[in-house]
Amino acid sequence: MSPASFLVDPSASLTLRGVRKSFGAKTILNGADLHVPTGQYLAIVGRSGCGKSTLLRMIAGLDEPSAGTIEVAGLSTGRARLARIMFQEPRLLPWARVDANVAIGLGPAADHAQALTRSRDALATVGLVDRAGEWPSTLSGGQKQRVSLARALVSAPRILALDEPLGALDALTRIEMQRLLEQVWLSNGFTAILVTHDVTEAVALADRIVLIDHGAIAADIPVPLTRPRQRGSADFARVEATILERLLTSAD
Repeated sequence: MSPASFLVDPSASLTLRGVRKSFGAKTILNGADLHVPTGQYLAIVGRSGCGKSTLLRMIAGLDEPSAGTIEVAGLSTGRARLARIMFQEPRLLPWARVDANVAIGLGPAADHAQALTRSRDALATVGLVDRAGEWPSTLSGGQKQRVSLARALVSAPRILALDEPLGALDALTRIEMQRLLEQVWLSNGFTAILVTHDVTEAVALADRIVLIDHGAIAADIPVPLTRPRQRGSADFARVEATILERLLTSAD
């Protein structure tokens, strides 16, 4: 099954209004406002501890804001149903075969036979259907992340949240996974939100990059580059330099 025929749900817009998140006396995010149009690929960058992953977890419905609102497809509830998150670690169950790990993304109420069929369709999307019946321990790090991506895709999310999912991969595998993420996004049209420390990765994938600094959105920068993007081009380097300059300035 081709990636273009796997996901059927439309993408969704995302709107944050005055979002604040505190843990006790410590404020992580303070009044974030953001709108992500349907189908956009947004990257979020910033220094460690700035609140990037906290924001992503709230978008995915894993946490709730201390104040403000988050709407997905115009709805302030049900984000966990409309969004899925892919983490840096694959988080695969070692006692379940690859297709069963993917089927987990459909939830415990899913029909077993249908869930395995959909999991194999998702594995075909990421190029691993031939490994469906194997154990996670037989897979490389990059293959495990492909399985993790398939698990996030199997429920046809309208928003895919990506929390530094490629950070632990070697350089070549990381580039291969970046290309796969772009291909799947282009084929299926979901809204993508990527948190990353890698500015090159952000420029390679995103339509737009926001910088979080001291709990607030400090910059919102479009990426006016055609696809596929040429990493060694002068235009790519200019956008990358702009982001890096803003990041270094935020450190002052």
